[in-house]
Amino acid sequence: MNTTNTASRKWLKMPHTYVILIFLVLVATALTYVIPAGEFDRAEDKATGKSLVVPGSYHQVEASPVSIVSIPKAIVHGLIDSADVVFFILIIGGTFEIISSTGTIEAITGRVAKRFSNKGRWVIPIFITLFSVAGFTMGMSTEVMVFVPIGIAIARALGFDALTGTAMISLGASCGFTAGILNPFNVGLAQAIAQVPMFSGAWLRIILLVCLITVTSLYIVRYAGKVRKNPERSLVQDLEKDADKQELDFSKLPPMQLKHYLTIATVVIGFASLIWGVSKKDWWMEELAALFLTMGIVSGFCAGYGPSRIASEFVKGAKSITYGALIIGFARGIMVVLDQGDVIDSIVNGLAVVVGELPGSVQVLGMYVFQNVMNVFITSGTGMAVTTMPIMVPLSDILGVTRQTTVLAFQLGDGITNMILPTSSALMGSLAVSGIAYQKWVKFFWPLMCMWIAIGAILIVIANIIKY
Repeated sequence: MNTTNTASRKWLKMPHTYVILIFLVLVATALTYVIPAGEFDRAEDKATGKSLVVPGSYHQVEASPVSIVSIPKAIVHGLIDSADVVFFILIIGGTFEIISSTGTIEAITGRVAKRFSNKGRWVIPIFITLFSVAGFTMGMSTEVMVFVPIGIAIARALGFDALTGTAMISLGASCGFTAGILNPFNVGLAQAIAQVPMFSGAWLRIILLVCLITVTSLYIVRYAGKVRKNPERSLVQDLEKDADKQELDFSKLPPMQLKHYLTIATVVIGFASLIWGVSKKDWWMEELAALFLTMGIVSGFCAGYGPSRIASEFVKGAKSITYGALIIGFARGIMVVLDQGDVIDSIVNGLAVVVGELPGSVQVLGMYVFQNVMNVFITSGTGMAVTTMPIMVPLSDILGVTRQTTVLAFQLGDGITNMILPTSSALMGSLAVSGIAYQKWVKFFWPLMCMWIAIGAILIVIANIIKY
């Protein structure tokens, strides 16, 4: 009997993350045989400078199903397409290993832990709120992964776990990105396409942000409290085993030395440069990777390391994060297959037709569901705006839904599911940096995502009722 139960549990064990991703690539391949190939015509919009879908221009094209023997090539193609993100993550891993080896993070987090030892849970809503600002102003999403190691270090020092540290950073940015109060990359562009005043209707998006931050804070605080009370309840016990051995003794905190202050100065200047570059100079992965590489090397010299020691620490950090970095390339293979099969536009058109056929009372919810589904196939906020908004805007005019409500449906669909989709570089990058398995993150996050979806649905209905 025991043997049977053991065998059954082994059979039901969650597959390896790479196995899940390859299975999804196979599903995408099958879709290229089932869904008719098609595409929209696209034209440049003078107001936005973007190539937009021409409504009503959908037409079928010659089928180009992806052969099963092409799957390995598609995965490699995915790795090449996402090379900037993959190498960015490897550089982050190497840089933070150099910084960590100096003892600076331990010295700082030890003092933070001592300061908040009796009220450490307040750190969680503070970090969530702080990173939400970055999310709703400059659209921080993928870039947030660079802050995850700091969040984990502080969370562990306060008696929490790596999952808590990762969540309070990445979900904070996600709350802000989803609310998109002043985000030019999703709300700003969508409003420009919908021809409504830029960043108008901010009052409802502020209410959305407050709701998301409140629910998210309570959810993470509750989980963190359980872990602090009983570490066995952590969903990432495997990551915490080594961390437990390094538990900080407040009576033996390492003294702050000159090398620590110099390293702190380097990191502060580096992150200030990051914020300036992203907001003012349109920096992206290439520039950010170069910035962090420089930050790591300078930090090493500040600690008195020689070139060989810096290189050794960098390789050690990059090596430890390779597993997670490559996941992003595998996930990208899903989109490569769908794109090669010319079925993404067919999916957009099919879903738009379904929404138009829904009963009037639920059509606005149909638009909301449509945008959430499309986020599975088009994870770029800009990409989804230029693909779906030209279709949704005329449809909303016919249905009697305000264009502002249509923008709200878009931004909610663009943001809510980002933190659970394996095709999201924002999520997979944060998990790669933290070392948390995708399956364990899903187990942690899915109840919160359901709450987010419910909040979004309620606000969409309210927006439709008041003709927002």
